[in-house]
Amino acid sequence: MTLVEPGFFRTDFLDPASLRTGSHTIDDYAPTVGAMRAAAASLHHAQPGDPAKAARAMVEMAAVPEPPLRLPLGADTLQAFDAKLDTFRKDIDAGRHIALSTDHA
Repeated sequence: MTLVEPGFFRTDFLDPASLRTGSHTIDDYAPTVGAMRAAAASLHHAQPGDPAKAARAMVEMAAVPEPPLRLPLGADTLQAFDAKLDTFRKDIDAGRHIALSTDHA
């Protein structure tokens, strides 16, 4: 089993005919959901990913005898994964001494 985790691919997914958003916005969510709404609007028909290449990659992965659990597709997804891993590593390292202090002696 492989989890395919695509980034933004140049399809009509971000078209207003496909993507529906609520009319009500909440100011507290402007940095997160608001930023995603703005990004979606600016990326429409400018997404970095090529859907035909993504399809080929998924077919290729289906033939791998021992596929990885995760298949991030697109440079944008890899960049997001790398940032998440960097943050995760920083958090783990910051609390490592506390985490290790909880084992039985």
